[in-house]
Amino acid sequence: MRGRTFALSQKELQRVSVISSCAKGDMACARAAELLSLSIRQVKRLKKRLREQGEAALAHANRGQPSPRRLPAPLRQAVLRLARSTYAGFNDHHLCEKLCEVEGFSLSRAPAHRQRRLRSAREGELVQLDGSPHDWLEGRGPRLTALGMQDDATGKILAAQFFPSESATGFLSLLRQLLRRHGVPLAFYGDHSGIFVRNDDFWSVEEQLAGKRQPTQFGRALQQLGITFIAARSPQAKGRIERLWGVLQDRLTSELRLAQACHLDSANAVLRNFLTDYNRRFARRPREMQTAWRLSPENLDRICCFLHHRVVSNDNIVQWEGQRFQIPQQARRFSFAGAKVQIYQALDGRVSLYYRDTPLQHTLAPPG
Repeated sequence: MRGRTFALSQKELQRVSVISSCAKGDMACARAAELLSLSIRQVKRLKKRLREQGEAALAHANRGQPSPRRLPAPLRQAVLRLARSTYAGFNDHHLCEKLCEVEGFSLSRAPAHRQRRLRSAREGELVQLDGSPHDWLEGRGPRLTALGMQDDATGKILAAQFFPSESATGFLSLLRQLLRRHGVPLAFYGDHSGIFVRNDDFWSVEEQLAGKRQPTQFGRALQQLGITFIAARSPQAKGRIERLWGVLQDRLTSELRLAQACHLDSANAVLRNFLTDYNRRFARRPREMQTAWRLSPENLDRICCFLHHRVVSNDNIVQWEGQRFQIPQQARRFSFAGAKVQIYQALDGRVSLYYRDTPLQHTLAPPG
């Protein structure tokens, strides 16, 4: 031990100072143990080691020794070659997964992080939703926005898809996927985006007469489903899905690069495979096994869509977005002049007319 001539680190110098004071009788062992976050028994061992072997004895015994977990040189070179070529840009944990599962290497894994806060107890109790505009294709194609819905209890990504931008159409499309695959959750947790909540100061005449404002198209769909929407007051409040975007902007971007995805369709194809792998790796068991999902209604076409109200003119014409829809004589009613009808615009652009719960036949009338 006396033959070791390397310099002590700052942490080791602090240890030498405290143990020396303790050995001289200037400091109690209990106080030294508190300062060094050691047990009193370990402090006494270090005092004895200092007296017998000098200050160098307080350095870590493995200083200057090669790690017993060091990889063999050929394996180390192979890992470096792949990290600099095929998997360039992958983070350490992601790289380790690829080397083990794709290349067949045997490597150690990083320990899991501890939980930051208590999650919801049941799956489907709270679903966080958000969007992330990002250069996902790293210049190989257009800038895209990823929209996602994540279960708070399990961390599972319930639905996610790339879109050209963050829009009501995108979130309604995700909502439809969620309802079909899982059911109706109890609550959504998102931000104050105008897609989710009304942020404008305009009140229509109808809203002024009713004394309340109409919801957004997404908010109206949630009302029909009986889903509560909770608006976060800051990005930190919905930290779980914000951290998810950080992970995806690292891992998913690397997977897109590996697959050479260069447009919207190829990016979504990679994303679909990525979601399965992500949930397999990172989703966890909820604290309560009974889920909070409710059965989805059958009329999703009249929920996950855009709904508009119009009054039929005297010639049985409904005007909307520059289009004129002619309502012919129906089975139980000759004319709908003056009637209030609903226009349902599906996510693929198809338009249907309803009078209360009755679908109306209609044709596209010429302008003028």
